[in-house]
Amino acid sequence: MAPAASNRTKSAKAVVAPAVQLDGFIAKLPPAMAKLTRSVLKTMRARLPGAVELVYDKRNSLVVGFCPNERASDAINSIAVYTNWVNLYFFEGDTLPDPEGVLQGSGTMVRFIRLTAAPDLDRPAVKALMAEALERANPPLDPRAKRRVIIKSISTKQRPHRPA
Repeated sequence: MAPAASNRTKSAKAVVAPAVQLDGFIAKLPPAMAKLTRSVLKTMRARLPGAVELVYDKRNSLVVGFCPNERASDAINSIAVYTNWVNLYFFEGDTLPDPEGVLQGSGTMVRFIRLTAAPDLDRPAVKALMAEALERANPPLDPRAKRRVIIKSISTKQRPHRPA
């Protein structure tokens, strides 16, 4: 007689690593947006080493928050991937020094920069804003921490530009 555990093993669903799930979300984007998203993520990871990446696969966007911990309220920056661009969000955007006026939005805290090409992140004004946001992070980011990806939510209704 086979042990009961073997039955559970056959019927158990395979667990997918969060980083693999994120790659899957990106793969469903149109090719140009998938390429831009991968490039933006590569740069964000280099500038925010050790960040916890909180992922929200929403109906109209894919959001990745870069945090020092698992609390979304402590986000330093986040990106939101839309159909034709990526927004880079700053959560103290209303108080960040922005002499070149690159931040958009009029919220009481959050401002953003629209990215339509990977080199947009390399503009000196954008780099300065990101560096200042990192400097202000409370709690601070531990650059020695191992990167973690946490899937926070997956919308049951998906973006219309995704293949079925």
